[in-house]
Amino acid sequence: MESVPAAPSTPRSSASSRSALTDSGPAQVQKLANIVASETVRTATGLSELDRVLGGGLVPGSVILIGGDPGIGKSTLLLQVLAQLSADLPVFYDTGEESLEQVHLRADRLGIAEADIALLAETCVERILALAKPQAPKLLVVDSIQTVFTESLTSAPGNVAQLRECASMLARFAKATGTALILVGHVTKEGAIAGPRVLEHMVDTVLYFESEASSRFRVVRSIKNRFGAVNEIGVFAMSPSGLKQVKNPSAIFLSRHEQPVPGSAVMVAREGSRPMLVEVQALVDGSQLHNPRRVALGPDSQRLAMLLAVLHRHGGVGLGNQDVFVNVVGGMRVSETAADLAVVLAALSSFRDRAIGQRDIIFGEIGLAGEIRPVPGGEERLAEAAKHGFKRAIVPSGNAPRSRRVGDLDVVPVARLSEAINAIE
Repeated sequence: MESVPAAPSTPRSSASSRSALTDSGPAQVQKLANIVASETVRTATGLSELDRVLGGGLVPGSVILIGGDPGIGKSTLLLQVLAQLSADLPVFYDTGEESLEQVHLRADRLGIAEADIALLAETCVERILALAKPQAPKLLVVDSIQTVFTESLTSAPGNVAQLRECASMLARFAKATGTALILVGHVTKEGAIAGPRVLEHMVDTVLYFESEASSRFRVVRSIKNRFGAVNEIGVFAMSPSGLKQVKNPSAIFLSRHEQPVPGSAVMVAREGSRPMLVEVQALVDGSQLHNPRRVALGPDSQRLAMLLAVLHRHGGVGLGNQDVFVNVVGGMRVSETAADLAVVLAALSSFRDRAIGQRDIIFGEIGLAGEIRPVPGGEERLAEAAKHGFKRAIVPSGNAPRSRRVGDLDVVPVARLSEAINAIE
């Protein structure tokens, strides 16, 4: 399918382009109590991991922004979604970075070259909307928003003004027609979507692809969602035939050592509504530097320094002359405070060269006074650990069930850091 050549440049005012897309009339004041909210009808994408991140599927008229490093799999994932939906719904894919032949080659590699997807290679937003409207798509994908421009502005594509106006025109089209819109966004060196965050404020949902450079696993995380929970994640694995869903993410974040290994602790992280087992590894070694290193890949580095100070003050173990390295297996980013206890006990295990039990699970927040604070979702975390065959859980007293057991899981409640240290000795 060939792209339609762009029409001659005829600058139009931004106001005229707005009126061409929607004519909803003047707004009316209404009382909150008098507004009747209709039930949101969602469309499943065919990928349950993506549906989880979106809050249950695509909402008609919603605008979704997805970002990630180049080559991480954004276009591949969206092409797979379009192929899944094309069997029942009209879908439209505009590519501003690739030719139609390149898109076909990718689809052929993914085994979806016969999918009924309307393709367009165009960067003028007026042309995109003019050609998309007769198709009446239920899903419109624009890849990427940084390549699109409007004729009403003279600045180059990717300029903040262009980004704002193009995204606004596309969003108005989506709201007026009930079309779900997905925009692909470039990211900066710092990992944020390019365009001084202006795009994140204009859309309903923001998704980020996360991955370590050497890992084949991809995590899609929602950082903003007007139709679902934030910080929800979906896990995929990159394969020669595209992105495959990982239905049991806990399996990829656990090493399952044959023998107990010092410096390893398993915790239950909670990402959105999903409890997930991850392995925290620590290496403590004598430092040859004047200022010992504190390196954390997964947890927060500054919080690691604070936890080591609490370990010294309230646990009686000083690591001031030791380099401390902490890593979460699989490249997972764990930002919640529930990882505190696992990080500290893994570091202590490495320092003393004593392994923590292979069937032990650990989670809890550590306060500056050495207390172990409860964390949200304690019951769900314990149930997830019991489901995976763990036998003992060291948890805050506030998260311990009354029976002190969950299935075959023996729960050990601790109120102070000293109690947690005693529990693993």
